[in-house]
Amino acid sequence: MDTNKVDYTKRRGLLLVLSSPSGAGKSTLSRLLLEKDDNISLSISATTRAPRPGEVDGEDYHFYSQAEFNGLVESDGFLEYATVFDHSYGTPAEPVEAALEAGKDVLFDIDWQGTQQLNQKVGADLVRVFILPPSKSELEKRLKTRAQDSDEVVAKRMAKANSEISHWAEYDYVIVNDDLAEAEKELFTILAAERMKRARQSGLTSFVSELTKG
Repeated sequence: MDTNKVDYTKRRGLLLVLSSPSGAGKSTLSRLLLEKDDNISLSISATTRAPRPGEVDGEDYHFYSQAEFNGLVESDGFLEYATVFDHSYGTPAEPVEAALEAGKDVLFDIDWQGTQQLNQKVGADLVRVFILPPSKSELEKRLKTRAQDSDEVVAKRMAKANSEISHWAEYDYVIVNDDLAEAEKELFTILAAERMKRARQSGLTSFVSELTKG
């Protein structure tokens, strides 16, 4: 058999988690990654809240009744889940595992608590990246500049930032987002290196076996 025909590029996908305090740039970096890399897609969460105008089931969220959601919890069908403001949210395990088997990567925009749950379920597939602001004053400036929140909400987000930042050491990588272009470059470097890890290169075993025959 010609070794050149062995697909040594075959690999298992990975789960990329981005976490940060609000305003540090996580959403912007996520958007850039999804726009520029066709092999990664955003994880679609399940929720028990009602669809908002324009939201599509299976694209924005998987919309479940509370009974359906509870059934998946009982059957261990979620990688992570939580209840927020009387509604339940979670990551269905089946589509994520299908993506991993197909060599596709999945992006998660979740907090440290969800990341801990994911790590307990899929530790070897997980790559955790925490995004930090260059300073507290810059973080507050960004929150105010985007003009999405009232002063009261900005103050609450700033008060919560210390608690969120305290979990930075639980992550595999930390990016200080002082310059967006540099932070984007660092994120793509991390993803490229993680994709090349030997443990994820599932096609190498067959390739090396053929390569060393005889």
